[in-house]
Amino acid sequence: MRIGVLGTGMVGKTIATRLAGLGHEVLMGSRTADNEQAAEWVAAVGGAARQGTFADAVANGEVVFNCTAGAASLDAIGSARPADLAGKTLVDVSNALDFSSGAPSLFVFGTDSLGERIQRRFPDTRVVKALNTVNHEVMVDPSRVPGEHDVFVCGDDEAAKATVASLLESFGWPEGSIVDLGDITASRGVEAYLLFWIRLRGVTGTGDFNIRVVGAPQSLPWKR
Repeated sequence: MRIGVLGTGMVGKTIATRLAGLGHEVLMGSRTADNEQAAEWVAAVGGAARQGTFADAVANGEVVFNCTAGAASLDAIGSARPADLAGKTLVDVSNALDFSSGAPSLFVFGTDSLGERIQRRFPDTRVVKALNTVNHEVMVDPSRVPGEHDVFVCGDDEAAKATVASLLESFGWPEGSIVDLGDITASRGVEAYLLFWIRLRGVTGTGDFNIRVVGAPQSLPWKR
């Protein structure tokens, strides 16, 4: 599969490397086609790994992962041609983090979410929120956390969520650990969870942790 990855930070590199290792053609996008971090990634991964602009990554990908900083996400995605975004599945891994006051907070919270803003701005794109509730290494290797634990997806398009769930399974997430929270408005909850995650990261001293939904029948439709 051809996949575009937007962003050259830890999340973007980790996801892009895993996808390339699984045999996908991956193009990492950034603001400029000659981004040094992207070039280093291409040199390290080799094979079908390529680099380009955000627009190049969207045009290349059958599926696109948005791994940019939340405040930059709308502009990064919006740099692509509308025709290249139409009908694409876009996995939104971003978070609405705001450090302007010193302590981490969210620049959108409660009655809206970054996932919803992306879907409204690009209505012809099939946005699926996923993976933003775990550390970048756990995203692509859930075995780093002992025992059973869950990852969440939400979005308005069922086929797009199925595509994303299949990719998550290829990362090592068991089918029964992929929890479908429903439509894109569920992004409000998973994005708000980040503030709790940051606290847990501080007290545990590691990013190798996650949560598990317990006490509910495991055969319900929301368990894929």
